[in-house]
Amino acid sequence: MKIMYKGVLLGIAAIIQGFAMATFLFPHFIPTGGAASVAVLFNYVAGTPFDITLWVLNAGLLFAAIKWLGKGTAIWTLYCVTITAITIRMITPFITNPLSNVIVDLIVGSVIFGIGIGILFRMGASSGGMDILALIISKLKGFSPGKTLFAINGTILLMTGIVVDWRIIIYAIVGQFISTRILDLVCKVQFSQNGQKQNATTY
Repeated sequence: MKIMYKGVLLGIAAIIQGFAMATFLFPHFIPTGGAASVAVLFNYVAGTPFDITLWVLNAGLLFAAIKWLGKGTAIWTLYCVTITAITIRMITPFITNPLSNVIVDLIVGSVIFGIGIGILFRMGASSGGMDILALIISKLKGFSPGKTLFAINGTILLMTGIVVDWRIIIYAIVGQFISTRILDLVCKVQFSQNGQKQNATTY
């Protein structure tokens, strides 16, 4: 029962995440992280569907990192990545143009994306991404995981800005700021049975 409950909640979170990306962010080529930046680049240059790049990249990294993440975490992460990819695949054909101007879509998309990621974090899952590659490199080379992740994401984001549009870098940074603030809010706030909002004592 606990596994089914976790699976349903993670599935909902992955759908929310995919909805935000496909509906509000990707139409403007705004990435949500390193893996999404690669997906944006491949789509812009070669027309490769966002969902295929995201799934293949994350699946490959996950299989490579099983020894460090553990099978359980890897399986749940792959499950979330798959649901997100399917959601993006189903929505993308219906979003032929951005819904609104880039600022509105950026704010709305980042808030929704942050909610999805926040639920994943609260359930102890991951959305995959370049954190997996950073983990592998830090384990093999002894580098700091944080600095490694920053270097990877920074390099990929810079490439995206150069190839697509330099404003993408600014949009991505703003999007990251908004979504991470929402993520923190989702992780810190819980609701009691009587519906009163309370601060969570633990994550």
